[in-house]
Amino acid sequence: MRDIYTVDSEQDRIAAWRAGHRFDPADRASWWRPWLDLISETVARGVTVRRARVVSEPVSEYIRYSHSYAFTNVAAGEALRWLPRRRASDLALPGNDFWLVDDRLVLFNHFDGDGRPTGADVSEEAATIKLCASAFDAVWERGIDHQDYRPA
Repeated sequence: MRDIYTVDSEQDRIAAWRAGHRFDPADRASWWRPWLDLISETVARGVTVRRARVVSEPVSEYIRYSHSYAFTNVAAGEALRWLPRRRASDLALPGNDFWLVDDRLVLFNHFDGDGRPTGADVSEEAATIKLCASAFDAVWERGIDHQDYRPA
């Protein structure tokens, strides 16, 4: 749900993107590893992996960068939707990014004001899982499929 993430491991890729580098759809070996391998293996086992991004528009440079390579996530098997933040105003959303795993646990990622990771928490509380699942479903329902979303 953030418009910028300042993750050290991405800085070289962002600099290359700023300089004009784009991933080649035909060169799968050059894509982000090992995440995409994990997604491919997970989806091959029959697990559905969905990601939803709530973004401000006009989008930040980081979101433009992220969108430019997100086709690799889709190719690996993730279903991906984008929801402009203005269309989420009436949704009850958790205060932090999260991953919902098998409707049994939630991993919350925490960031400082500049988008640097500061830690994570895991919850198996039924009420928290229910909140996150309903929030995700609402975002997913309104979201725009990756192939159709054009960052404004």
